[in-house]
Amino acid sequence: MKLPQAFINRTALLLGDSFSLFVDALQLPAPTSIRINPAKIFHTPQLEQVPWSSRGYYLPERPLFTLDPLLHAGAYYVQEASSMFLEQIVKLYIPQAVKMLDLCAAPGGKTTHLLSLLHPDSLLVANEYVRSRAYILSENIQKWGHSNVLVSNNQPEDFTPLSSFFDAVLVDAPCSGEGMFRKDAGAIEEWSVANVEKCVARQRSLLKDVWPSLKNEGILIYSTCTYNRDENEHAVKWIMEELGAELLSVKIDEAWGVTPTDFGYRFYPHKTKGEGLFMAVLRKTNTEQCLRIKTDKKKISFTKQQLDVEPFIVQSQNYVFQNFGNKIIAFPSYQADSIQFLLKQLQVLQVGIFLMECKGKDLIPQAGLALSVSLNRTNCETAALDWHTALLYLRNENIQLPSSPKGFVLVCYKNKALGWVKNLGNRCNSLYPSEWRIRMTIPPDAIENSFLSKLLHE
Repeated sequence: MKLPQAFINRTALLLGDSFSLFVDALQLPAPTSIRINPAKIFHTPQLEQVPWSSRGYYLPERPLFTLDPLLHAGAYYVQEASSMFLEQIVKLYIPQAVKMLDLCAAPGGKTTHLLSLLHPDSLLVANEYVRSRAYILSENIQKWGHSNVLVSNNQPEDFTPLSSFFDAVLVDAPCSGEGMFRKDAGAIEEWSVANVEKCVARQRSLLKDVWPSLKNEGILIYSTCTYNRDENEHAVKWIMEELGAELLSVKIDEAWGVTPTDFGYRFYPHKTKGEGLFMAVLRKTNTEQCLRIKTDKKKISFTKQQLDVEPFIVQSQNYVFQNFGNKIIAFPSYQADSIQFLLKQLQVLQVGIFLMECKGKDLIPQAGLALSVSLNRTNCETAALDWHTALLYLRNENIQLPSSPKGFVLVCYKNKALGWVKNLGNRCNSLYPSEWRIRMTIPPDAIENSFLSKLLHE
């Protein structure tokens, strides 16, 4: 790995005598880690645990994840271990039900983590301003299976008018990506001092834009995957002095190898088993009077669809059902006021559970319903697929279910739902979203990844 000379000079000043150890660590393979979905996996894998995450695990080798149907079922997420440190902050400072914004959320690693960590009565707004990445975010969230989430495709300044709306905000800021050098050769090629300066300006702009939407005494989590002080400690200092916030501390175990600084927590590959990361947590303290957007406190009456969709959702009495374009969605009734408000304010791509698509008089069940942890499977016809057939389904190729009844069938792999087919008897029409399909060819000599299957299957 050939590092830019300017990066070497800057980082050597930062690390001092340990710089050579840092460079040596960059020559080693990056560790592979996953975080299991506690709503879909109910036992503890026999793996080395990420010490700062209750559901994070290291793998001894990197399998071909694309050919594992359990990944597509949302049973786990492939996530860099250092970023799972988010769990320590949420458990300490956000234990109650909140309205939270994940401002730069794609592809969804921290978003899905938050959905597993936050109080179940919370509402999480996952935003991504690059539209193509926002669709990837929506896919990963639907696979994770939670209903208390809204996906938006907005610029940071679009949140400025939402005065004091959020109790907590996560800004996983776009950065120069120095912490990804050993995983992404492109990050090295794109790095320059000028790009660092550009990132600093961008970070401060988006922080300034989103700041009014965080209520006073609300929690801000700031994170980057880079090393330099400009995008990390200097950014936190700027937040404190210019926007008005106090720095909060997080209890860490010395054995983790996390490096505390005056303004946050650093992860270095020669000290921790993970990639480069910086994370800090702050509490908003400025006392300026923001114009709070008032929501209607009256009980809102929603007319449920005159369609037979409720039996597909467990505890359907706790959901609101309504149209979203040509789809029928369901979202938790306890967040109905906030969701209705946000539907008018933001460019919303997804909210709650996509249940059905209306095509004329027909109702077509959606992948989001199949993958939802709220799906009532007792009211579904199901079919178990072996590994190879599951991959054919995920590639949108033809499969047959001769022993299943005709009509809509929920197809599963190792009891984890993958999606729907319409069984016609002699063949099945796949209802798997075409944009989600596996595009790689299945190698003729490929075999089922028994390693992950044994670890993650009860």
